[in-house]
Amino acid sequence: MELQRGTVEHMAMLDPSQTNVPTGEELERTYRGRRVLVTGHTGFKGSWLTSWLRELGAQVTGFALAPGTEPSMFDVLALEERCHRHVIGDVRDADAVRACVRDAEPEIVFHLAAQALVRESYERPLETLATNVMGTAHLLEALRQEKSNAAVVVVTSDKCYENQEWDYGYREDEPMGGHDVYSMSKGAAELVVSSWRRSFFEPAIAAGTEGVWLASARAGNVIGGGDFAKDRIVPDVLRALSAKQPVFVRNPRSVRPWQHVLEPLGGYLLLGARLCTGSAEERSRICQAWNFGPETGDTRTVAALVESFIHSFGEGEWKDGHRPGELHEAKLLRLSIEKAHARLGWRPRWAFPQTVQATASWYAAWHRGAGRDELRNLTAEQIRQYVLG
Repeated sequence: MELQRGTVEHMAMLDPSQTNVPTGEELERTYRGRRVLVTGHTGFKGSWLTSWLRELGAQVTGFALAPGTEPSMFDVLALEERCHRHVIGDVRDADAVRACVRDAEPEIVFHLAAQALVRESYERPLETLATNVMGTAHLLEALRQEKSNAAVVVVTSDKCYENQEWDYGYREDEPMGGHDVYSMSKGAAELVVSSWRRSFFEPAIAAGTEGVWLASARAGNVIGGGDFAKDRIVPDVLRALSAKQPVFVRNPRSVRPWQHVLEPLGGYLLLGARLCTGSAEERSRICQAWNFGPETGDTRTVAALVESFIHSFGEGEWKDGHRPGELHEAKLLRLSIEKAHARLGWRPRWAFPQTVQATASWYAAWHRGAGRDELRNLTAEQIRQYVLG
């Protein structure tokens, strides 16, 4: 039956007591002592995920290129020393990926390694495809060839959908697509996941046996302390404010599903936990695609985000930097999170003001020269605050 937009899908609802997840107890029970492989662990989201996994007591193997920015959260927090294994490698190298899978023998895998910037995909389209599409295939094929027994969460993007600039949030069953190469590569990565799952990891085939349990996750636009990438709005704002220059905003009226980085990471960790526990039937129901975004009311324009950060810093100004002929970027993008809420019990915990406040406080500490230990403690404290809700 075709579902009406704005309604919750016809599915069994969770007990209300289970709708504030992930809980610290469930995550620690799942991850403490587990062998976890994180690809892309040197990036912004990967650094936060590595930090969280270490707080949970997981044994983390990281596989990624060297940090792509100077500074980087990975280096600022000295996360290499917190990894059980730290492997510098490229997901475009199938042999290197397979060797890492063989050595790590992961019980849980989070695939975050990617070329993550829309504008860079215009400059390096073939590298974007090789990393985001073939890199995903290399990982899944390595798990197949090594006969891995693992829960696997492949992270793509909210931009995987064929964006029609609709007002409502995109659901997980919407068509894949993409105007720019980055968006198309994320849609293609989702098709790779679906194909490998149905061809090689079908839960119905693996029911009651060991094997790969595979899900994918699509997140909104994440912000948080420790992002130093170029062409991302929060780092660009902070660089301008630090230099006491106006913030030039390329697309001030574009609407995005902003969320703190801990929101989707909590969803990824929850998926990994649910893929590791329960009956084969319960786990098989998790083996599909999931959206993790903010509540509808917390979507904001780019201008609103910039104004919030300027207010947090107490000074500064922004100017409309849009130029005719600018490279295409989506103007309106929202995600439906009904499915994650109804089936997993997941929902966002931090509204937009708290998201901005937590992000600004991390950068404020870094900007005044806080050392590694202080920033590690601040990162851990924000994780604890998020889990407590």
